[in-house]
Amino acid sequence: MVNSMQIKIGGTLIELIREDITELNVDCIVNAANSLLKMGGGVAGAIRRKGGQKIQDECDEIVAKNGPVPVGGAVITGGGNLKAKYVIHAVGPVYGEGDEERKLREATLNSLKIAEQHNISSIAFPAISTGAFGLPKRVCAETMIPAALSYVKSGTRIKRVIFCLYDEETLRIFRETLEKLKDDY
Repeated sequence: MVNSMQIKIGGTLIELIREDITELNVDCIVNAANSLLKMGGGVAGAIRRKGGQKIQDECDEIVAKNGPVPVGGAVITGGGNLKAKYVIHAVGPVYGEGDEERKLREATLNSLKIAEQHNISSIAFPAISTGAFGLPKRVCAETMIPAALSYVKSGTRIKRVIFCLYDEETLRIFRETLEKLKDDY
């Protein structure tokens, strides 16, 4: 099995890789967050363990000041001890709550918009909501990939958009989805 795939749209490279997102040399990684920005398990737990308590402290300050982040929303913190300078915390939907695809598309697009606002040139996404939130991996791929492709097609300063996938099955599903869609963009 191939462990990566790349396509270029305008000046942006879209990449699929199977790696540990906390180890990537990118400007920003995306955390699959909950509305209270509590970094317990899954991707969030891994980011907290590697990045340190400072990231959780910044998240707690955001929630204390502004309240919970709505599903589909995203906020940014520093990257603590990570290689990435920033972490964008994107709140994905819980499977079964309804309107999951729209909410996941918004979380993806809001993350890209925040990255653009902070002059971030490389961003890595996990498969948001596919862990504890139970969203099927195919639904995730068929939502996040078109959202990212349409965003970069409309013009962006972001040079690399990476989907960093944890296991072979998720990588395969994302690769099949990107193969199907790449000629439309």
